[in-house]
Amino acid sequence: MLSDIGLPGFILLALLALLLFGPNKLPGLGRSAGKALREVKREMNEIFGDSRPAPRKTAEAPKTDEPQAAPVQPDPRQSRNLPE
Repeated sequence: MLSDIGLPGFILLALLALLLFGPNKLPGLGRSAGKALREVKREMNEIFGDSRPAPRKTAEAPKTDEPQAAPVQPDPRQSRNLPE
């Protein structure tokens, strides 16, 4: 829906909002819109949160009898961060 507007359309909408509401009321309108969207999102998650299917578990890697390699420890003498 909004992806069809493009940059020129967005600039036109911003200028129109500035002319209609003025520079003093725009921050308050933005805050109000943000609060309203958060409330709607919270209510939607509350209503539909339990009815969504649980995510599927990923298949575990098959276990092998081969031993795992030990982690390689860096030589502290070669580190540039440590004083000598």
